[in-house]
Amino acid sequence: MEELLTRAEPGRVWKHFEALSAVPRPSKGEGRIIAFAMEFGHGLGLETMRDEVGNVLIRKPASPGREQAPGVILQAHLDMVHQKNDATEFDFETEGIRLYRDGDWVRARGTTLGADNGLGVAAIMAVLEADDLEHPPLEALFTIDEETGMTGAKGLRPDWLRGRILLNLDTEEDDELSVGCAGGVDVSGTSGYDPESVPGGQLGMEILVRGLQGGHSGMDIHKGLGNANKLLGRLLYACRQEATFGLAGFSGGNLRNAIPRESRALLALDPASEAAIRAALEREREAVLAEFGPVEPGLEILFSKAHTPEAVMPGADADRFLRCLEGLHNGVVAMSAEFPGQTETSNNVARVEAGSGELQIGCLARSSREGAKAAVVRRLEAVFSLAGFRMETSGDYPGWEPEPESRILELLLERYKALFGREPHVLAGHGGLECGIIRDKYPDLDMISFGPTIRGAHSPDERANVPSTVKFWKLLKDVLSRIGT
Repeated sequence: MEELLTRAEPGRVWKHFEALSAVPRPSKGEGRIIAFAMEFGHGLGLETMRDEVGNVLIRKPASPGREQAPGVILQAHLDMVHQKNDATEFDFETEGIRLYRDGDWVRARGTTLGADNGLGVAAIMAVLEADDLEHPPLEALFTIDEETGMTGAKGLRPDWLRGRILLNLDTEEDDELSVGCAGGVDVSGTSGYDPESVPGGQLGMEILVRGLQGGHSGMDIHKGLGNANKLLGRLLYACRQEATFGLAGFSGGNLRNAIPRESRALLALDPASEAAIRAALEREREAVLAEFGPVEPGLEILFSKAHTPEAVMPGADADRFLRCLEGLHNGVVAMSAEFPGQTETSNNVARVEAGSGELQIGCLARSSREGAKAAVVRRLEAVFSLAGFRMETSGDYPGWEPEPESRILELLLERYKALFGREPHVLAGHGGLECGIIRDKYPDLDMISFGPTIRGAHSPDERANVPSTVKFWKLLKDVLSRIGT
């Protein structure tokens, strides 16, 4: 590991992160990491069990003298987002993540790192293994499938947990304490068409949008980053106002909670129209690059010759598809009045697939207000309906409402200032956390979320800060030593 974890501090956390990184753990494919967690708990001689959906629970008795302190649940999710750069040769099903140290950061070679939420899992493993920490009775709750539906938290039994305080370790800024989060819902629009054969003599052209930063569709949505699906749709829609072409296919994005980094389309052109189409595309490309260049320096928009497709969408179907894509809102809908600078409501146009007679557009709408989330869904439904698409929703999960009189928040505020000499930021983040779902099942839990600094989650640019992880570990140990004293 290129001296990565042998020298990085805190060594006991990075040791477990390295072990986790060797185990493939995609969302909805967590069998190997569940077995890994079970083996870890049994190896420590601790009470270890799994439930019907695959969540793992490990109980550790209190350290001597802390038996009467309120029980604490340490919670993190086992799964990770699997994304890689196009040029990276990597098999997520069989290979471990290739870690390396880059100054104060830990990264992966061409793929997501899995620090979301692997560092939280690793810290919990370090607590379970340690025999030199003071702590109350502990329960380590490792959930599954957080990234693609939160089905682990949704399937959690309401009679399984005994603790009274929950520490979620899935926040990604070390100076933040999360006391709430947005809820979300997947919104999908589908339609169909009868493909038309392409006349002889036509040319093929591929349009590719790539080089975008991508990122987390909750935590990064306010940054004004480019969405490859929306940018490609914009190019095609602008071009269609000036020239005629056949649209054979469109493909972009693959994860509901990741901002799409790349999207491509295949066109069929009449040779007589090629010059006009290229000119129209070039004008819109220059406008897009000028607009997004400051925030997306790696953005590329490429036009190239391609094989001539055999079939395309009828003109009317191509028009309604592109109008639908153009009309769907992407990005921030509203900012929070209660937490200045925080996103309240948003939508991510996450996945677009068109071709072979099928049209599919998938979005993830988020809001910390249930009414605002429902309003976004209605807005999306209106656009889908006008374009002749059928709309369905799935995976709806609630937000986490802040608790104004949280005692664990009071303790974290006190200890953070004592340890680091300044106040942390208290916020209700826009990323989806499992706390809202768990709170529905355990309404009396006092809960908070914190963690080390992680950048670029859900993209191959993901990186975890080493000094921040030291800070996170120090805070976690300190808080555990003081709960109930």
